[in-house]
Amino acid sequence: MKFRSERDVLVDALATASRAATSRGPGAAVLGGVRVDLKGNRLSVVGTDLDLTVKVEMEAIGLDDGACVAPARLSTDIVRSLEPGAVTVEANDNEVEISAGRSRFVVRTYPIEDFPASPARAEDGVELPAQGLSEALRQVVRAASGDDARPLLTGVLIAAEGDGIRLVATDSYRLAMRDLTAASPLPAGTDQILVPARALGELQRLLPSKEPAKDGTGSGATTVGFTVGDLDATFTVGGVCVSTRLLDGKFPDYRQLIPPGYPNQLRVGKEALLDALRRVRLLVRDNTTPVRLSMRPGGVELTVVSQEVGHASEDVDADYEGEEHSVAFNPSYLIDGVEAVLGDEIVLEALDSGKPATVRAPDHDDYRYLLMPVRVS
Repeated sequence: MKFRSERDVLVDALATASRAATSRGPGAAVLGGVRVDLKGNRLSVVGTDLDLTVKVEMEAIGLDDGACVAPARLSTDIVRSLEPGAVTVEANDNEVEISAGRSRFVVRTYPIEDFPASPARAEDGVELPAQGLSEALRQVVRAASGDDARPLLTGVLIAAEGDGIRLVATDSYRLAMRDLTAASPLPAGTDQILVPARALGELQRLLPSKEPAKDGTGSGATTVGFTVGDLDATFTVGGVCVSTRLLDGKFPDYRQLIPPGYPNQLRVGKEALLDALRRVRLLVRDNTTPVRLSMRPGGVELTVVSQEVGHASEDVDADYEGEEHSVAFNPSYLIDGVEAVLGDEIVLEALDSGKPATVRAPDHDDYRYLLMPVRVS
């Protein structure tokens, strides 16, 4: 195999595919590599840890078709270190040579027959709006659990809901839910799937953070291809495919946690509340110290009391409807929920100090963030 490519383009492809490579677990040696395939002028780079597979396809100047499995991170670091311009890559059975200008690296490769085959993609799929999906992932993935001892909670539920789809994640302390009404329904015959949050986090990196300009300028895809197989799902963004094994099991019944209404409602400026939360959180030295919100007509008082450090409080102007009410939350979890709301204001709705509260935008409820309160004496 031999090809030539611009350094920056090749670095992007190697770095993206390498994010799925692993150096842990059984068979880890070859899984620490990326498979590089050349056919004509079409180059593909694949990384996998068996659960997550990332495949990048790009154009290159093909000189000799072939394939190799190169060390993922080392190859990426080598190409990134080279001078800007053309990079030549040439591989034989045991080695790959990477050169540019006066620089030349020769690196041992892995046996290509040991590299696992990529999952086959389902034929029928749908298109999802890239910008809407990007927002939804930013809002929801943060609520998934990172505890592998509870594998179902490390996933994000994607379920058919009305004319679109709903994304839900929870770690049992908080729950994030976002509806995509502009999205196409799930593929025929699929009501819901459970996708590992890690895979969706990688997908989020590939999506545009802002809407394309009206004149069509700007980078990033406008749609995301989405296919679902018996055991896996694949998202396609431009020349990158992210495939992941689905989690097997029943997601918790989140609907029973959502009350039909709330008697207490606080409407407050998003940035003013975030700034105050970040200030009083300076006294938090562990994950068990809560912030207490005392809500009353005209405002809310934020209080943190740390037995070892001291105490802090701050008043924030707000509109409040309901009886005077106090409730305490994990400050980091509350900040996560408020940050995820789109717009300049947020609404915090509460039943009592022992029931989940909801954070959302005031004008629409396509995104909701439920947060369990912390009991304080």
